[in-house]
Amino acid sequence: MKASHYTLSTLKETPADAEIASHQLLIRGGFIRKLASGIYNWMPMGLRVLQKIEAVIRDEMNASGAQEVLLPVVQPAALWQQSGRWQQYDDGLLLKFNDRHNRDFCFGPTHEEVITDFARTELKSHKQLPVNYYQIQTKFRDETRPRFGLMRAREFIMKDAYSFHIDDASLQTTYRLMYDTYCRILDRMQLDYRPVQADSGAIGGSASEEFHVLAESGEDLIAFSSESNYAANVETAEAIAPPRSTDAPQDLTEVETKGLGTIEEVSEFLHVAPQNTVKTLIVVGEETPLVALVLRGDHKLNPLKAEKLAAVATPLQMATDLEIKASIGCLPGSIGPIKVNIPVIVDHSALALANFICGANKDDYHLQNANWQRDCSIDSSSDLRVIQAGDPSPDGKGIIAFKRGIEVGHIFQLGDKYSKAMDATVLDKNGKAVVMQMGCYGMGVSRLVAAIIEQNNDDQGMIWPTALAPFQVLIIPINAHKSAEVAQVSETIYQQLLDLQIEVFLDDREGIRPGAKFADAELIGFPHRIVVGERGLKSGQVEYKTRREGENLELPVAEVSTYLKKVIDRELADSH
Repeated sequence: MKASHYTLSTLKETPADAEIASHQLLIRGGFIRKLASGIYNWMPMGLRVLQKIEAVIRDEMNASGAQEVLLPVVQPAALWQQSGRWQQYDDGLLLKFNDRHNRDFCFGPTHEEVITDFARTELKSHKQLPVNYYQIQTKFRDETRPRFGLMRAREFIMKDAYSFHIDDASLQTTYRLMYDTYCRILDRMQLDYRPVQADSGAIGGSASEEFHVLAESGEDLIAFSSESNYAANVETAEAIAPPRSTDAPQDLTEVETKGLGTIEEVSEFLHVAPQNTVKTLIVVGEETPLVALVLRGDHKLNPLKAEKLAAVATPLQMATDLEIKASIGCLPGSIGPIKVNIPVIVDHSALALANFICGANKDDYHLQNANWQRDCSIDSSSDLRVIQAGDPSPDGKGIIAFKRGIEVGHIFQLGDKYSKAMDATVLDKNGKAVVMQMGCYGMGVSRLVAAIIEQNNDDQGMIWPTALAPFQVLIIPINAHKSAEVAQVSETIYQQLLDLQIEVFLDDREGIRPGAKFADAELIGFPHRIVVGERGLKSGQVEYKTRREGENLELPVAEVSTYLKKVIDRELADSH
């Protein structure tokens, strides 16, 4: 491709609303253009990258035995009402509308309902199972706050797959196959990533794992073991409790703490470490009006873990001051777990304490040397807290550290969440109708474009792996309008590379200074660059440079094409 016949629209200035590297570089490099908040046009250069990512995904999905389909982006409300999710998505993510007959529809943010309807129509016998359908399709989620360009867009491209099974054993087999397939996809994209244990969220199901590309710009915090492959989203990572204290109980005493309401204030006043105190949080209950959740003073409540408690209402709601005062007799800041008339659930780490400080359930008073067995009546204990750096790893190997990640994939074991609600059954070998088990496997295609850039950039621009670059080779003629030899040699190398099936871009733009062409080359991130100039041609050579290594090499004109062919073939082979 020649630049003179190509829409190459680079920008010098960074857009004011672009906060992270990928967003800035995609706009400046002319890969995407903003149409509306969270909605982008894909420019020719960006679309080439997107299509290459799709090709890798499609190649591995086909190799796994999955069958490609294409489902409508517009979905009838009736399907969502059958699954029970029509009202669940009323937080704004679901863009709903009516057609001319006033029937309810939505733009699909995901396709569980549609594929389940598809399966219950097409699948009749256990002999047709297992089967895995996938698509690469546009999605729309009406994000409250679209940001970071492609990272959290409202309209995006996603690969979603859905498998159907006669039993859980079959589901487990395909789930593991998809796990391995996702690893191969991300390996081929040369990404530093981690599969992590995750929460199933609104999609639902019994188990799920996320795939995170490691990057400082990532929105998710991931907990890692220092000595094993354990990794989990910080929201779901299990916090291991320390051994229970064996200290002998001391006398329980009440102390006035007037005007002191925070753990830090009380700890400083009583000259104790925050980890020797407990805090009692009052939340709305599922079967009782209120429930007390007790944590160690230096720990934070994990809302996701709290919501999984049967006794706690979902979504998690903190009790009001008036509700607390009416039930317990004091305001927040003086609440404790002793002699309260509501259910008490204690975090495992708090339960390990002895002789701890807690609220006295009387305004401006706390208790010293409280002990669980002697002084408190608790209903149960549970893992309630957010895991911290330095905690022991849940797998018993090493300690926990944190890194940030960009979620690019998520796989779920759905079980019968959708198939049961929508009556998707097949006949088993005995002729009995059996509800199918389902798996779900999503990968953010357009988000991967941004994630790759977050791991592959420098101060000058993007650095694409050869297999994913918009073009593999860039040729820059220097002052070709003044030198017939420069123009002729550039054209010859260009044609030779095309004949060798190498994706080459010839920057033959007139009126653009060499410095601007070099800047665009660095910005766009072409993996290999050839510069043809009169000075080098005097000795029969051209200048060669790789974007990643950045070192210049002189190559004889006659050897340029064969040299590049060997290098690029090797790089493409390494990406398979």
